[in-house]
Amino acid sequence: MKRPSWDAYFLNIAKVVASRSPCLRRHVGAVIVHDKDIVSTGYNGAPQYQKNCLEIGFCYRDRMHIKSGTQLENCRAVGSHAESNAIALAARNGHATSGSTIYISGHAFVCHQCRAQIANANIKRVVLEHPDGNVEEWRPERDWKVHPIDEESYSC
Repeated sequence: MKRPSWDAYFLNIAKVVASRSPCLRRHVGAVIVHDKDIVSTGYNGAPQYQKNCLEIGFCYRDRMHIKSGTQLENCRAVGSHAESNAIALAARNGHATSGSTIYISGHAFVCHQCRAQIANANIKRVVLEHPDGNVEEWRPERDWKVHPIDEESYSC
C-alpha cells in the first residue's frame, strides 16, 4: 500500500469535512494546516443561528435560477463559505493561521471574499481540488497581488 502525499491526505480530509455541508447546491470543505497539524476545519452553510437550505428544503439561488459564482449575497451561506468558516473557527478557538496552508475541496474557484480573508489571515499556501480532481495551488503573497477589479479578465 502506498501512503498518500500530505497534500492528498489533507485534501481527503477536506472532502470528508465537505460532507457536513447542508448546502443543496455544492458541498465544500476546508482544512487549515500548520506544520502538518490540523488547526481548523470548515464547510459551507448558513451562519450560526440561521436556518440552512437543508432545513428549509430548498435553495433560493436554484429557485431564482442564479448562476453559480454570481450574486453571492443571495445565498444563505454568504460569508459562511468553507474557507471563511475555517478561519472563523480558528479565531474563535484561539488558533493562529499565520504561515499555514488551507486545503479546499468541492468547488472550482476561491471567491474574492474568501481570497481576501485567506490573505488577511496570513495563510501562505492555498491548495484547491476541483470537482474534476485537478489540483491548483496558490501562494497569496505572490499570486493574489492584483485586486480582481484591476484584472483585465474581470467581469461582474
